[in-house]
Amino acid sequence: MTEHPYKQAPDRAFWSRSVSRDFDASSVADAPPFLLTRDDRFMSAGSCFASNVRSYLEGAGYRYTVTEAAHPLWSEWVEEAYYEAFSARYGNIYTARQMVQLLERGLGSFQPAEEYWQSDGTLIDPFRPGLRYRARSVGEFRALTRQHLRAVLRAVEISSVFVFTLGLTEAWVSTDDEAVFPACPGTVAGAFDERRHKFRNFSVEEVTRDLVRMVSLARSVNPSLKVIITVSPVPLVATASGQHVLVATTYSKSVLRVAADQASRTLPDVAYFPAYELVTGPQSGGQAFEADRRNVCEAAVANVMEAFFSTFFPSATEPTAGGHGDATQEPGDGHLSTQVQQDLREALASALRAACEEEMQDESLVGGRDL
Repeated sequence: MTEHPYKQAPDRAFWSRSVSRDFDASSVADAPPFLLTRDDRFMSAGSCFASNVRSYLEGAGYRYTVTEAAHPLWSEWVEEAYYEAFSARYGNIYTARQMVQLLERGLGSFQPAEEYWQSDGTLIDPFRPGLRYRARSVGEFRALTRQHLRAVLRAVEISSVFVFTLGLTEAWVSTDDEAVFPACPGTVAGAFDERRHKFRNFSVEEVTRDLVRMVSLARSVNPSLKVIITVSPVPLVATASGQHVLVATTYSKSVLRVAADQASRTLPDVAYFPAYELVTGPQSGGQAFEADRRNVCEAAVANVMEAFFSTFFPSATEPTAGGHGDATQEPGDGHLSTQVQQDLREALASALRAACEEEMQDESLVGGRDL
């Protein structure tokens, strides 16, 4: 007679031995399908929580890809922190579908019907509605858009690792072509039209398909790209589902967690990292969130990133937010001054506190800032 499977299971398989006592954040993640080194070059995208990736990678001295900066031909300068926090100025990408469509736009296979919105003689990008700088002509708008989409594909092309953080299942889309907006039109910018805009709440099957599609598109540009998927622990700021926001958040995060698991088990060189579990699990003792019960405190973020480094970089230097790592700028895209780069690092170190489109949307809904 053989022993039952639990007899020889490691401590991490038992709640009493690995959660109730002796919790070790570095032991939570499964062994990844790949390890990373200082030769790797990183890009990231996703929700507000994803903005920490750049800050901590730079702090530990790793190479982070930046392919889009202020262009010398336009009077554009430093944008809001959540547009500068990633490899290109796409801002927060809350859903897998939104990331798929961004890649499709870059590859020329998708052109949104709502190309731009107009306001006071300027043109608003519906897919980057919080941009501080707005084009003053169609020609300028299209030039900036082309520059942006080239920068997105260039980031994929020259990076070896793509870290993508899933944030939401809820989205507002165009009734014309299902183009996904980062915020409901009329909240951050633009105007809501019930004939042109509708609510979507993506299912497990849809998110899984979108993740598979996202990886396929990215690898059509860079076949050797490694992908790390995480789920943001930050709750929804608001819901259009009709449910209580707590219930809606539970649905959203559950769908994203299952989809991330299915994609990472199906696709080669795609890893899931349990940032969500490290923040929301009972081992945190309710101390991972700030007083608003939504934003993750800096100590919890540091704990997640320390576990991230120990999982993928066995001999990594301990991560520190806001350091002076190698954020490699692409030549020809414009360069930020040393002082501006320092200002960005300081902003990125507290990126979770910075306003993002979702929070801007909430402020407009509850009568906050005029958007």
